[in-house]
Amino acid sequence: MDNMAIAVAGVAALAIIVLAIGIATSRGSGISDRLERYAAKPEKGRNEASTGQGGVAELIATSATLNSLNKVVEQRDFGANLARDIARADLQLKPSEFLAIWAGSVVGIPLAMFLLSPLVSAFGNPLFLLIGGFVGFMLPRFWLARRRNGRLGSFNKQLPDTITLLANALRAGSSFLQAVELVVRESRPPISTEFGRVIREVNLGLPFEQALENMVRRVRSDDLELMATAISIQHQVGGNLAEILDSIAYTIRERVRIKGEIRTLTAQQRLSGYVVAGLPIGLALFLFVAAPGFMEPMFANPPAILGLPAGVIILLIGGFMMFLGFLFIRKIVDIEV
Repeated sequence: MDNMAIAVAGVAALAIIVLAIGIATSRGSGISDRLERYAAKPEKGRNEASTGQGGVAELIATSATLNSLNKVVEQRDFGANLARDIARADLQLKPSEFLAIWAGSVVGIPLAMFLLSPLVSAFGNPLFLLIGGFVGFMLPRFWLARRRNGRLGSFNKQLPDTITLLANALRAGSSFLQAVELVVRESRPPISTEFGRVIREVNLGLPFEQALENMVRRVRSDDLELMATAISIQHQVGGNLAEILDSIAYTIRERVRIKGEIRTLTAQQRLSGYVVAGLPIGLALFLFVAAPGFMEPMFANPPAILGLPAGVIILLIGGFMMFLGFLFIRKIVDIEV
């Protein structure tokens, strides 16, 4: 395989990655933007004039195949859970679009490694291709979980100030819905986005308590659930809501402070877990690339155990034990507050 073919393959793989990132990070301001994206009538000459990332992204979003796949996926429990995770991560994607990116990652990473094998001989090893497929399978889910957890962390950091803003607005004589509208105007995403959805749902006729429950279900924040429960109880039995919100804000701030102290005190232990789990794997990958023949005795047969090379059995046992050690360390340093 000549260098030109390798270069073309590399450019194609890079274009797919850029396209996937562009689709996933395209921002919108809510339901209206989603409807406009998928249901708006295209302008004259728009398809011909669209070039680059935006035009291709629109073609993918309006693909009949992906739309049909999306209908099938959303009817399954897996599709419903995936759609909920995508919404929590604030990604402007349908489940079918995410599955398309997922499939492209599973196939694309081993393919890129195979195409680069003339330059790095270790990439042509079937074990490396299998590892590449596993990385491609895990990478989109890891990225989705990281986006979801990052958004949740940002939401929880803004929540105490938001509750204080609500309490001050109530003391100034505003109704609770007016206080929520003030939060939407004065706050930043994701707080403004989620409370804006509450306002829209109430304007569409949904009871306020149900709109709050929907927000709690979308965000899955314990602190938000505490606030929503207190507000629902106050609406039923009465009381000074501003004082209740101040107490909740103080409790949340103290919880955040204690979590920060615990995270600081356990930083060394958490890093030790990553080192224990990652160092042997990184060293093995380095040896595969730097000295491919060094690991060949591990795959020799005989000696064999249960029909498999003894070295492979040893590697599997060692990898499983490292995984258990990593889980034990994470469990020890995971202190609930």
